Amino acid sequence: MLKHITISDVEMGMFVHKMEGNWFSHPFWKAKFLIDDEVKLLTLRSSNLRGVVIDTAKGKDLTTAPDIKPASQPNISGQAAPAPGALATKLRNRRVNRLEAHEPTSTQQEVATAMAVAERAQTSLGDAFIAARLGKAINVRQVQPVVVDILHSIRRNPQAFGGLMRCKLKNESAYRHALAVSALMVSLARQMKCTQTEIHEAGLAGLMLDIGTNYLPQNLNLPGDDFRNADPKIWKQHVILGHRALENDAGMPASVLSACLEHHERIDGRGYPNGLADSQISKIGRMAAICDTFDFLLTRTNTTEALDPAVAVERMREMEGAFDQEILRCFIESVGIYPVGSFVELHSGKIAMVIDEDPKDSSKPIVQAFYSRISRERILPHRIDLARCDDAETIVGSADLSELDVPDVAQLRELVFLTAYQLER
Repeated sequence: MLKHITISDVEMGMFVHKMEGNWFSHPFWKAKFLIDDEVKLLTLRSSNLRGVVIDTAKGKDLTTAPDIKPASQPNISGQAAPAPGALATKLRNRRVNRLEAHEPTSTQQEVATAMAVAERAQTSLGDAFIAARLGKAINVRQVQPVVVDILHSIRRNPQAFGGLMRCKLKNESAYRHALAVSALMVSLARQMKCTQTEIHEAGLAGLMLDIGTNYLPQNLNLPGDDFRNADPKIWKQHVILGHRALENDAGMPASVLSACLEHHERIDGRGYPNGLADSQISKIGRMAAICDTFDFLLTRTNTTEALDPAVAVERMREMEGAFDQEILRCFIESVGIYPVGSFVELHSGKIAMVIDEDPKDSSKPIVQAFYSRISRERILPHRIDLARCDDAETIVGSADLSELDVPDVAQLRELVFLTAYQLER
């Protein structure tokens, strides 16, 4: 049973199901946990949370038992325990330091953190987008923390955040696209060995590329509420409108302005809004065109079906005259030949989805098998590291799921990803 209680009522042995307050109100990494030691209890009581929801089926219920002794009394060691406020500050700083750490982690370790980062980022982006719709100036300081979080997540693990964006359905489309492109821009900039400033600005540019859609008419009743389903004459206006809005923020880097204005330009000069070609397009504009197009190809519109990530990579290779070929090569190296979320068929007849990469060989990623084309039935999901298998478990190519007895592709992708990493919906 779930029960809402105030912070002052939390007790040892309770199971916290939900914390009411923003991410900066507490120092905890996990959203759900058992209060099984005095440090957790004192930290909760000294936090800025409005309250918590406890699960009495997993822990202690609310009682009238007396509170624990004040933190200033001696502990077991005989030394005075730190005051609650000081303890909370210390733990919060520890959490911030951990977030900023760049030590590599596995995808399994990072994906839960990436999910928390995405949820916090969506809130910040939502505030920024709403402000834009109300005609307020864009405040770069409002979204800078989002870029920092994404950058640190990708430094720890290049695949977790981007993979999550491609596989998780819960993310609202407008925010998911901004976060996905930001992550792609950061990964690409790192692959191109850009400076730290350039990498940060690339991530910020990814968030802001389509800010102009907030200045388009909001009463068009478009399929999926996606402005890409609007008349092209209306949709193309978002580039100019976004650029004008960003110009009003004196703190917005010039590179972000260029990316916003140029991400629909083409190398052959057939893009918009200015028909720029080749070196007339800034480096970051050429990067943005690739990252934005890749994520666009993965989403369905009223005129196009969503492509599998591996198929999208091949489609972009075939788009003659659209992209800077050297930057496209770096992009493919950053996401892999078979990006996370790609459905593939193995030589053994198994159908699987890519859930992680092998950093040494992008043609042999880690996959989650779930179906047998030979028996035409689902099989027990299991992980296969193709870099450590025999020739029977090699990728034949992208899998055609159209005639298989499986759920909708988008739902299947989320299901396989969450199952592989044991995450909740």
